[in-house]
Amino acid sequence: MFSGATTLAAVIGDPVRHSLSPVIHNAAFSACSLDWVYCAFPVARGGAGDALAAMRTLGIAGYSVTMPHKADVAAAVDECTPSAAALGAVNCVINRGGYLIGDNTDGAGFLQGLAADVGFEAAGARCVVFGAGGAARAVIDALGRAGAAEVVVVNRSADAAARAAALPGVAGGVGRVGDASAIAGADLVVNATSLGMHLDRSRGTGPAAELPCDPELVASSAVAVDLVYDPVETPWLQALRSRNIRAFNGLSMLVHQAAGQFEWWTGHAAPVDAMREAVARHLAERPAT
Repeated sequence: MFSGATTLAAVIGDPVRHSLSPVIHNAAFSACSLDWVYCAFPVARGGAGDALAAMRTLGIAGYSVTMPHKADVAAAVDECTPSAAALGAVNCVINRGGYLIGDNTDGAGFLQGLAADVGFEAAGARCVVFGAGGAARAVIDALGRAGAAEVVVVNRSADAAARAAALPGVAGGVGRVGDASAIAGADLVVNATSLGMHLDRSRGTGPAAELPCDPELVASSAVAVDLVYDPVETPWLQALRSRNIRAFNGLSMLVHQAAGQFEWWTGHAAPVDAMREAVARHLAERPAT
């Protein structure tokens, strides 16, 4: 039941109606008995400044930020945390009496999810990341901050891969697409591309069923993460798991990056189990397409 004292948080983006963030955050507010509500605001490209002005005017406590606004919000807030400044991208904003601070919880969420799933520690690890977009850069930055011995970036655009590998504090390198040497011996292999996303869930196939790399190249001792979480098992994950490789989807990263936002906004410990159960149930109950 909402009241005049209900605190509002929201996700801004375009498109945004498909977002799972309302499911996750409202489950968290409910689990903690907080008088908060979270909704989705479609904000067209170029409208980030207006959305931030509305945040100040209406007293909206927190924003989650998704595409295409992460860079624009980073440039428009009053202050960025070190991780958001390094990436030039903000995925959440807190409103402190009209003073807006931007953060990026994607990288920390990735590491926390990986620790929760398999107890993996990045310090000293040799890592390979496929992709050089926003999610990939957040993962690469987090691995560098956590002390990874090497992060090899593989991307169709070598220039984009080189820029991602050159993030401050990252012992980065650039690998060629299809080059087995970039994968052999890696402790952690991450798909941060969209390959495998938007499959036909009724058949488990689709035009995006291409793999980021040959699963046979991944060492049996490695940990693999596919940041795609819809579908919950991509063809790449299926192939890796058939070889008994420890392979995980992006659901834990999704939940833990949201948990970081929740804790920042509310000051309460995030009910991670309730958040994960809510989104997993939502994904499982959706009709097949």
